[in-house]
Amino acid sequence: QLQLVESGGGLVQAGGSLRLSCAASGLFFSSYGMGWFRQAPGKEREFVAGISWSADDTDYTDSVKGRFTISRDNAKNTVYLQMNSLKPEDTAVYYCAAARSANYYIDAQRYPYWGRGAQVTVSS
Repeated sequence: QLQLVESGGGLVQAGGSLRLSCAASGLFFSSYGMGWFRQAPGKEREFVAGISWSADDTDYTDSVKGRFTISRDNAKNTVYLQMNSLKPEDTAVYYCAAARSANYYIDAQRYPYWGRGAQVTVSS
């Protein structure tokens, strides 16, 4: 069983930065592809970024490309999401998720493990 705990959320002004962390406990973290998703009020959960087990493959949704960076430290069992140039439309609850696979997926249903989420609020 893998448990995930997000941290680093908060309130920031537009143009600011935040770094989310997702700490994993349990076996085989370094073998799992990881994803960050977000869900804004009244909207469906959407893929934000993904990273393979070795970090040699990453992907981002178009709206965050060039602003967000996903990374991982397998020695620390942690995955990160660095968010720069934040916009009000980035406001959402951000979730990290682990796939029982070396690769990440865009489809949230492919992830069996989820954190509880971290609120990110960007004021204009």
